[in-house]
Order: sequence, then structure tokens, then C-alpha cells
Amino acid sequence: MPSTPPSTSSTPPRDGQWYPPEWPERIRALAEGRLTPVAPRRAATVMLLRDADGGPAVHMLRRRASMAFAGGAYAYPGGGVDPRDEGAVAWAGPAREEWARRLGVEEPVAQAVVCAAVRETFEEAGVLLAGPDPDTVVADTTGEDWEADRAALVARELSFADFLTRRELVLRSDLLGAWARWITPEFEARRYDTWFFVAALPEGQRTRNASTEADRTVWIRPADAAAAYDRGELTMMPPTIATLRQLRPYADAAAALAASGERDLTPVLARARLEDDGAGGRRVVLSWPGHEEFTRHVSARRRTAGDAP
Repeated sequence: MPSTPPSTSSTPPRDGQWYPPEWPERIRALAEGRLTPVAPRRAATVMLLRDADGGPAVHMLRRRASMAFAGGAYAYPGGGVDPRDEGAVAWAGPAREEWARRLGVEEPVAQAVVCAAVRETFEEAGVLLAGPDPDTVVADTTGEDWEADRAALVARELSFADFLTRRELVLRSDLLGAWARWITPEFEARRYDTWFFVAALPEGQRTRNASTEADRTVWIRPADAAAAYDRGELTMMPPTIATLRQLRPYADAAAALAASGERDLTPVLARARLEDDGAGGRRVVLSWPGHEEFTRHVSARRRTAGDAP
């Protein structure tokens, strides 16, 4: 994985890493014990792939600049778990017990995370990983009736289980591959415990910008997206660019899906520590274990007579 030199201040790096202006003070507050982390909310996101010349392309959306969390950043379709995702749902593919082992959580949580991944992909991209039976997938999700159901899901007026039951469909969990797990840093005001999945675009279906949170969607090869990030042209959060880089070696969507079964799902959580800067002051070092390219050095306030040594 290519790396960039760590920044020596709170100035955003030249690459496209999302770095909100409030981060430095929140990082300092956490390192100094003045900030209590909020509990992360479970979430799921899907790297939807389709084969193209030169390798698979991934579907990405750009979050509206007005969004409170990661505004302007490129991301994948995804969102938080709905409590109803733990309820009874028509299911096909690996058993919930197997998913629980793979994700490292209890069965109801595993089901909810997988359910959220499929539901959010439909809500935000109009793509549905479900079919009339365990061996088929719906071929078309366009039309006014589909849009009415999608809007009801987004508004939480309709549970995903009821949606599937009404249409006599089963969730195709076998079409997903678990890829990674990232937890939002403890200094963030909005925190998510997010599982990343890969999936191939079902034949006959097509993506669209169905999300009110996005102002643009693209299909782009991971290598091209990573290069644009490195040039500072595309803004992304660390988990997004990290997973994009990991997709580059695969020749097609099937190869990425096949590789997902061997992926390490140990959670990646940013760490912030306070250290002396060697000049009578202090600085905060922000790092993501295993992902050195995101390391940042943030200036801290200088010591005063009342500071502890």
C-alpha cells in the first residue's frame, strides 16, 4: 500500500483524506481525558462491483457537502442497522450461525448486519440482493411500485422483513462477502462500527442515485479512484481509500468475492496519544493500526506552569 509522509500539523494533508477542522481539538481533548467517547452504532456498507475493461469497477457516491458526517466525501452505499433487522426475515445462503462466526458477533447481530447491508444497498443504490428463491435474483427493481417500497424503507415506515415477505423474496446472503471492519475514532461525535462487504451487481439490475444524502454517483476502477485520492481530487475517509487499495489486485468481481472469505475482520480503530514534541510542548499522534499512511501529528497547546509534567 502506498504511503504518504505524516503531516506535522493540523493542516489537512495534500491527498484526499477527509480531515474535519474540528478534529485537532477533539483529538487533544480525548488525549487529555476531557472527552468521553460515545458508543458506536452498528452499520454496514457494500462495495458493489461490476466487471469492466481493465478489472472490476466499484460503485461510489459522493455525500452532499451539507451532510453533518463526511460531507463531500466519496463512500459506498451503506448505513446504520435498523433494530428490526434482527427480526425474522426470509433468508438464503450461509446460515446465521456461520455469519456469526465470520463476523465475530452473536447470531442476531450477524443477521442484522447482513440485513442492513442488503437493505441499505437497495435504499441508496436501487440494487436488491434478493430473489424469489435461493438460486435466483430479481432482475429489475425500477418502476413506481419499487420506488414506493424503497421510499417506505428509507422512512422506516416499512421493515425490510415485511418488504421481502410482501414481494415473496428471500435475502441472498450468499451474494455478499465480508471484507473489513472499521470503527469510527473515539474522538468523533458520530461513531459507527461498520462492516464492509463486497458484492457483484446482479445481472439485469442497474444502479442509480437513490440517496438523498448523495449528489453524485460513479462507477470507477479502484486503481483510478485511489490515484485521484492521491492527487487530492477525491475526498475519502480512511476506511474507504484503504478498502479501495485492497481491491486493486483482483481481475474481476468474482475474484474479489472469492478472496473475501480469507479477509481479516479484526476491527480497525484509530488511536490518539499525547507525547512530548522535544521542544517543551506536546503533540498528539493520530494513527490507524496497520494503516500507516493515515498517521497524523497534531500540534497540542504548549505547557504552562500549571501543567503536569
